[in-house]
Amino acid sequence: MTPPRSWPLARVLAHRCGGLLAPENTLAGLAAAAEAGCGGVEFDVMLSGSGSPVLIHDETLERTTDGHGHVALTRDENLRALDAGTWFDARFAGERVPTLEEAAARCISLGLSVNLEIKPAAGQDEETARVVACRADHLWAGAAVAPLLSSFSELALEVAAQLAPHLPRGLLVDRVPPDWLQRCRRVGAAALHADARYLDRPTVIEAREAGLWVATYTVNDPARAQTLFDWGVDCVITDWPGVVRPAVTQHRSSARYPAGSGAQSC
Repeated sequence: MTPPRSWPLARVLAHRCGGLLAPENTLAGLAAAAEAGCGGVEFDVMLSGSGSPVLIHDETLERTTDGHGHVALTRDENLRALDAGTWFDARFAGERVPTLEEAAARCISLGLSVNLEIKPAAGQDEETARVVACRADHLWAGAAVAPLLSSFSELALEVAAQLAPHLPRGLLVDRVPPDWLQRCRRVGAAALHADARYLDRPTVIEAREAGLWVATYTVNDPARAQTLFDWGVDCVITDWPGVVRPAVTQHRSSARYPAGSGAQSC
């Protein structure tokens, strides 16, 4: 039932860099995750209008910056001038939309493992995957732990597999489709990443018996996290890493991850 390799990232990942501790997808979020004792993060990467990989979740700027319009139509110089922090709290005024280069350097310096979601704007699946996979491969070259690339876009995962085959990949789904295993096989995914609201124990067991890791999002209840770990889930992604992390501590006595197994703690 245990996959042939240990899960390579922290077992609790802060959602969108720092969860609800800081503005999402920012360097401040990475610092907050590290300060909270979280050993890893998840964040989203799409392309700017200049073709540069940047950390942002939405295709439009309004929700998380003081800008307007589409990320894919906004050039780097204009994107860098935006405030990506005040919407969350005045303490973060002046926080910028970070580049993937900045985020990678900060994660490596802070010792944070990374689940990098390739998040293409509409119609940019292939180009986004090409740029992000190649850049990630370069930025984390020689790092202790390589990033895991995940995406809802199967085309993006196929492109990433061709360009950076040694970087592990995860297929993102919300409700787990009936053909999830075939899809994972088709894109060469090492992990199934599913919405915790719809994930069930039989699916976790089947995935692990098939040699896949299982990650799940967005888990903010420690009791639910404990249940998921008991089912065999490898990783939970959370908005509240400091609250959910104790579920891992409680779970460490489990025979699935005996001492010295190599699985990272959070």
